[in-house]
Amino acid sequence: MVMTFSVILLGALVFCRPLQKNSFYILHAAIVILSAYYIETHYFCTSVFSPKTLLLFLVFQLVSINIVTIVAYYVDKRAAIKGKWRVPEFDLHTLEFLGGWAGALLAQKMFHHKTRKKSYQSTFIFLIFAELACIFFIIKYLFY
Repeated sequence: MVMTFSVILLGALVFCRPLQKNSFYILHAAIVILSAYYIETHYFCTSVFSPKTLLLFLVFQLVSINIVTIVAYYVDKRAAIKGKWRVPEFDLHTLEFLGGWAGALLAQKMFHHKTRKKSYQSTFIFLIFAELACIFFIIKYLFY
């Protein structure tokens, strides 16, 4: 299980240059891989690319990316208040597209952050629809 998660997340890190600069994605990858290691060593071990392992990866991926997205919004909001270094919008949008849009929506409501900026919101909504379209096509071609 750890091997599967590591291959998927670190493979994305190697082949997608923008992710290499996104420290929040690296935090997300570390959380998912360490969670997989803990589950594997303490509870059960599955084969490398079994459906059960991939389903667990999907669950860990979604939970972790949403938590990391909320943290990224919090860090950006605190930096905006203090006038310090900000999290680039591209990094926030990357986290949203990787499945963290629900966490981003929650963080926008909790921290009242990035809610008035129309260009950000239009990109945010576009990314939600783009992700849903990608999921639709993956499911369509995976099961038919």
